Amino acid sequence: MQAVTPGIEAAPRPRLRWLTELPLILLVYACYSAGRLLARGDVSTAVDHGLAILRIEKVLHINAEHPLNRLFTREAWLGIPADFWYASLHYLVTPALLIWLFRSRTKHYRAARTWLMTSTFIGLIGFTLMPTCPPRLLSAGYGFVDTMAQYSSYGWWAGEASAPRGLGSMTNQYAAMPSLHVGWALWCGVILWRYGGTRLTKLAGVLYPLVTTIVVMGTANHYFLDAVAGAAVMGAGLLLAPYVMRCANRVRMRLVARVSTSGGTASPVAGSASSTPGSHAAGASIVSGGCQTSAGERIPRQRESRLGPGAEPSASPADTGGGAPAAAR
Repeated sequence: MQAVTPGIEAAPRPRLRWLTELPLILLVYACYSAGRLLARGDVSTAVDHGLAILRIEKVLHINAEHPLNRLFTREAWLGIPADFWYASLHYLVTPALLIWLFRSRTKHYRAARTWLMTSTFIGLIGFTLMPTCPPRLLSAGYGFVDTMAQYSSYGWWAGEASAPRGLGSMTNQYAAMPSLHVGWALWCGVILWRYGGTRLTKLAGVLYPLVTTIVVMGTANHYFLDAVAGAAVMGAGLLLAPYVMRCANRVRMRLVARVSTSGGTASPVAGSASSTPGSHAAGASIVSGGCQTSAGERIPRQRESRLGPGAEPSASPADTGGGAPAAAR
């Protein structure tokens, strides 16, 4: 027999519904877009941050942006697909994997979604605290070419960013640190590796974040340290996701309790705790019929009732149990 603590029941896992999931995802994306707009900051400060990152990379000899950018600028067969990769897959692969998890890997969906959203909010904090000018917006003397502007005639974007033509002013072009292009690609890679189930999906899980990192540097949209920061943000989000889920569960339980209370539905546990010994006849008995906890199991020292229906037992010293004296008459 499985022991159950009175008043404590296993809470059923909430059922996932599109009516709640889709607005939640749209809300996070709206906050992401609004945060990019609000974090524009001073242009000179953003340029200083970008130059500081570039100097650190040169000291550490990890400034791979220059050779990659020269390669993508010189070879159109590399630069044009890279621009399409940067402008498109960020907004296609991630939602597609969320939908796939929701439909085919439901038990893993909530944890994966919470990880992605938590990391995105951390990235918004980075945009706000450290506005950073991407390499493509530095002056020409630093040796970078904006491939999005160079190959803009091949795509729907303009020279202002990966946004469609005419909407470049609605984006924050100084939100380079951290790179959520790399961060989201890393999330997609982990999901493909863990839940894909085939060698092909595992290979895609490795190549997708790796190629995305090369693309964001070759197109002069991010520094290498931006990509490193994007991976760090995803790591922090992975560590914080369980705590976020626990807080969400507590809030949900409190809301359910308030709705139940306002609806006048009394909890069975609360009702039995507040009842008096004399009220058991009017309400449901605490234990099952015949004082049985389960089939064939009885409370110790239990006695079978030999009285007929409606008969009242008389108080006697033998019936009081434990040798206690009978009540005074």
